Amino acid sequence: MELPQSKYNQTFLSREELDSLLRERGMDATDVNRVLDAYDMAESVHEFQKRLDGMPYFWHPSRVAKIFIVELNHFDASLVCAALLHDALEDSNVLTPEIIELNFGSYTSYLVQKLTKDIKATGPMKEWVEREYIERLMQSSEDARMLKLADRLDTYRCLEFNVKKNPIKYIMQTTEHYFPLAHGSQNPRLQYLIKELQKEQNKYLG
Repeated sequence: MELPQSKYNQTFLSREELDSLLRERGMDATDVNRVLDAYDMAESVHEFQKRLDGMPYFWHPSRVAKIFIVELNHFDASLVCAALLHDALEDSNVLTPEIIELNFGSYTSYLVQKLTKDIKATGPMKEWVEREYIERLMQSSEDARMLKLADRLDTYRCLEFNVKKNPIKYIMQTTEHYFPLAHGSQNPRLQYLIKELQKEQNKYLG
């Protein structure tokens, strides 16, 4: 008898699975340990957070890391660390870019900073923050743009589970502001992410 599959939003990348995936791909043991340390830090930062669907928030960055490793076949240690920590600065009162750099290197810190915005801004300031954020991403490395699109892709895959209060608005914002992150790029990984986003939104919109 075949066991029922877990719903996507109820899945996550376990520490053991991450360790196995990286070692199978030949990652150096020192880099594997650095990634596992990033996993532990991210899990600690998001320990008491839940998403709107009731699932632990940490499952989201763990799946973003899995998208990079499994779907994009992209497992540079600094990048996987950034995937795990991409929301950590927003959600911690004690974590700083300097701490991330000290523990995981300057490129991981750069990527996490590029994906960090002031989530507490309201009113006109919120609109300004959003514009500045998009502009910053447009001028960032392809890795940072891939990271953002993978972040949106994971959330797209959770829309049917009410992870966003206004999923249609989220889709429209993604199409308008985030699809251009891949505009003009011949990078096959960026193109893959756009195709997967389009597939998910078509599934949702019907």
